[in-house]
Amino acid sequence: MMSGLPRSGKSTVAKALGYPIVEPDAIRQVIHGTPFKPEVEHIIWSQARLMVQCLFEAGHDDVILDATNGTPARRAEWFSKGWRLKMHVLKTDLMTCLLRAENAGQHYLIDVIKRMHSQWDTTGIESFSPEYYG
Repeated sequence: MMSGLPRSGKSTVAKALGYPIVEPDAIRQVIHGTPFKPEVEHIIWSQARLMVQCLFEAGHDDVILDATNGTPARRAEWFSKGWRLKMHVLKTDLMTCLLRAENAGQHYLIDVIKRMHSQWDTTGIESFSPEYYG
């Protein structure tokens, strides 16, 4: 499980690890072609969970969920007897994430990043045997 603000480098680290990746942003693009549509988020996350389960069922020992996972509630949704959770936390600072979004022309992410940063909660994160990347 990746954890970090949007534009923190989660996808870059995930790809470098070399395991199959389930990325809700990619699912959003395929299902509705936009970065976020609140009314279909339940579909996005049910598809992500199904994909993770299928990859484990197919024999993969490691699967990466490439998402922000910035709150205890979001992380708790991924507890399962079917796998052991391990967390890769990117502690990229707010300004770096904002600059990356700006430089990528993803202006719609600026307010999202600020909101997520203000709501970020690492409570219980140590229970995931976190590995930190910066």
